[in-house]
Amino acid sequence: MRIVIAKDAGYCFGVRDAVNLAYDVAERENEVYMLGDIVHNENVIKDLSDTGAKVVDSLDDVPDDKKVLFRAHGTVPDLWKKAEKSGKEIIDATCPLVHKIHKEVKELEEEGRRIVVIGDHGHDEVVAIAAQANNAIIISNKEEAVELRKFRKIGVVSQSTQMIENVQGIVNILISKIYDVRFINTICFPTKKNHEQIKDLAIDCDVIIIIGSFTSANSKRLTKMSKTINDKTYQVTCADDINSSWFNECSKVGISAGASTPDYLIKSVYDKIKKISKNK
Repeated sequence: MRIVIAKDAGYCFGVRDAVNLAYDVAERENEVYMLGDIVHNENVIKDLSDTGAKVVDSLDDVPDDKKVLFRAHGTVPDLWKKAEKSGKEIIDATCPLVHKIHKEVKELEEEGRRIVVIGDHGHDEVVAIAAQANNAIIISNKEEAVELRKFRKIGVVSQSTQMIENVQGIVNILISKIYDVRFINTICFPTKKNHEQIKDLAIDCDVIIIIGSFTSANSKRLTKMSKTINDKTYQVTCADDINSSWFNECSKVGISAGASTPDYLIKSVYDKIKKISKNK
């Protein structure tokens, strides 16, 4: 049984830098406090917690003499202001590409445009993007785009890990009903590459394994994308989730992983599938 791992599976550079920063600060300072999960992967959060990076729900839970780390997904402006006003030292682990989306939103609003964010309702990144403008509108699918009332001018950006097909479908509807639409494609390059690779793997392989937390939007999106092509697609959080029966009459397995999945989880899944292959 041949096993192929997608070239860009797992951590994108923004997540890798954020996690490494959290480890470095926790080891140097003994403790650092993260407002919410730095990335959407419970295994990573547990590892960080063991190192001294603690997750808290509120800025008030951070001791006065401790640093606060803002996560990769971005942070709403009000929280930045509150942290600065409190005098706490901020460690900014926001992905540079997310910072760029924030900048694009502000510039679009300065042009007098109502901001539309294409993304998942309630997702940390989407909430932070929308908070960069006044009364931004979040749209997750084409049905919501159809229901949007008419505006003269809108500026459109997307969550960095959206599927291009969903974004294109929504933008086409917006263009058909709104006079002046300016769209900036803010899907990040690592996401585009990962999506392209999973489409190829899903066609070429008998079974697809996606590694990622079920709290991770981009991992679930990879799974959904693969399943539309190959119904023998399975999402796992780690090697323990793998069922050997998935590989009956299988000659080629493709593995990919969400942007919040660390290398060691990918390796452990690969090793288990390799072991299953030898036993068949």
